Amino acid sequence: MAPILKAIIFDVDGTLAETEEEHRKAFNAAFQAFSLPWQWDVQTYRKLLAIGGGRERIKAFLQRVHPTVDESVVDDLHREKSRIYTQNITNGCLKARPGVLRLIEEARQEGLYLACATPSQRSAVVTLLRSLLGGPRAETIFSILGCGDDVSRKKPAPDVYLWVLEQLGLQAESCVVIEDTAIGLAAATAARLATIVTISTYSEFAHDKQQNFSEAIAVLNHLGELHKPFTLLAGQACGNRSRSHRIVDVSLLRQWLVGYSTQT
Repeated sequence: MAPILKAIIFDVDGTLAETEEEHRKAFNAAFQAFSLPWQWDVQTYRKLLAIGGGRERIKAFLQRVHPTVDESVVDDLHREKSRIYTQNITNGCLKARPGVLRLIEEARQEGLYLACATPSQRSAVVTLLRSLLGGPRAETIFSILGCGDDVSRKKPAPDVYLWVLEQLGLQAESCVVIEDTAIGLAAATAARLATIVTISTYSEFAHDKQQNFSEAIAVLNHLGELHKPFTLLAGQACGNRSRSHRIVDVSLLRQWLVGYSTQT
């Protein structure tokens, strides 16, 4: 039997919105607040994104530049960084990536479950969703928010996706994931989830050789709007009739899910 699409699971940072530059600025502001001599430039931060989780990035960086640093310093820095990031995005400076709000609304109308799976803290995710979707409880549009608070291992481990599937009460073959990075793709595919990649500013092919998207169903520049169609860049979907689509909608996700099921 062909699989029936029941849920769309979104990564958050870089997928729902181009958040990573705001994260980078918040890390640097936290270093400055603690009078530390470090500033992460774009190239440094791009490399650190191979590590899932903000606290984990701080720890890995400090272990390299200051191996004897106390664990409490990592916690304090991450707490300050999270406070700064949340404060900055509350003002509505971020907009959803092309096609995100459209696809969310269509999925709701089709009766599909919506979920998030991210290494970010729940507080940051809720703040972002409220900013993007509007309203004080906008995050309730999503049935499940799988966050870094919920699992011990971050991406590329599959734990957050497995946790989301358990909470939804669904099998992997009933879901499609939308990601933007190689470590996110690795996490989702390790959970046996069909995955679409919409490359972001920090995961562009031209700049980041650590990105490997060979396991993705499709690699796109974004989800597309009627006035701004997506470009199919790579993936298993190349060569089928998805090339005639202008947007990623529920019908196209269903088509891709069926195609994925016949290949696995």
